[in-house]
Amino acid sequence: MTTTALIVGDMQTGIVDNYPFAAGVLPVVERVLPAARAAGIPVIFIRFGLRASGLDIPAGNQLISTLHGAGTLFHEETPETLVHPRIEPLPGEPVVLKRRASAFSGTDLDRLLRAQGIDSIVLTGVATGAMVAATFYDAADRDYRLTVLSDACADGEPDVHDFLVNRVFPARGADVLTGDEWAARL
Repeated sequence: MTTTALIVGDMQTGIVDNYPFAAGVLPVVERVLPAARAAGIPVIFIRFGLRASGLDIPAGNQLISTLHGAGTLFHEETPETLVHPRIEPLPGEPVVLKRRASAFSGTDLDRLLRAQGIDSIVLTGVATGAMVAATFYDAADRDYRLTVLSDACADGEPDVHDFLVNRVFPARGADVLTGDEWAARL
């Protein structure tokens, strides 16, 4: 039994279809998903959504307020927050709804991983400077071993992405590989 899980974060319809940097990651994720599944590696999808009512929006949080105000793009019950259809979860693959940057913040992700004996996670998704970095640090604090797939992540600010994958993540003990490098090791 594997002790590794592949995390696919925020690769949802509204983000992929509206942000070119996110769309660029989709072909890589499309390649690593079948490789992970063939190797028996559990895949967990993470999606971001806020209540349309705004009840989960603190008055002082400008970023979350801005996202909530972007129409229905980030409202949890809309099709825009569903995992992009090109990488649709298979039956039985969990989809975790989060309301903040980290996939662990206020979710049952840690419980899902621990219940399966997972101690190592492979991170993919967008944005590198938000979901990936926040989840990376949260996972490290929870003692998970980390791999980041450099071309299966992206950021609207390419220099932020480059700094994180080339300097920060490796310096914090993560393996940083391309999707093809990781798939070849399976």
